Amino acid sequence: MAHPHLPSTEATVTAIREIAREFHLEMTVTDDIGADRTSRRTSSGAFAVLDPDGSLPHEAYVELGGSPSVTVQVFPEDDAKISVEGIEFADVPRDAVPAFLRSVHGGLAHVKGRFFPPGWWLIVPLPGDETYKELVPGSSITPWMNKNVR
Repeated sequence: MAHPHLPSTEATVTAIREIAREFHLEMTVTDDIGADRTSRRTSSGAFAVLDPDGSLPHEAYVELGGSPSVTVQVFPEDDAKISVEGIEFADVPRDAVPAFLRSVHGGLAHVKGRFFPPGWWLIVPLPGDETYKELVPGSSITPWMNKNVR
């Protein structure tokens, strides 16, 4: 395998499943396996069917129930896109996904408003010194975000 230290899509989905159980969240998973099914192909040539390590590329789309609304798209290229209440966090490393979801569902994620530059930010702190922030478009503050303004 090309990156033995990085978790596979399957391992990431298993970790998300554990978090869903921990927080009593419904979870649905859609798996797309194979080069013709995945949304992007950067690790193999345009007509390659297998990844360089000989495996089929595997992408998963996970929806978690409850509040906030969260979706996770796990890509074969070792990263994920996580949406929290419609706000997209792109390029989250796959191995950071479990900590990210724990932060969101464990009450650490919050919204901060700033006067200058003006705007609301959805902030997701991870253990260590890692923090993800995305700008919340003005009109899209949801009830969950409102409850989590600090």
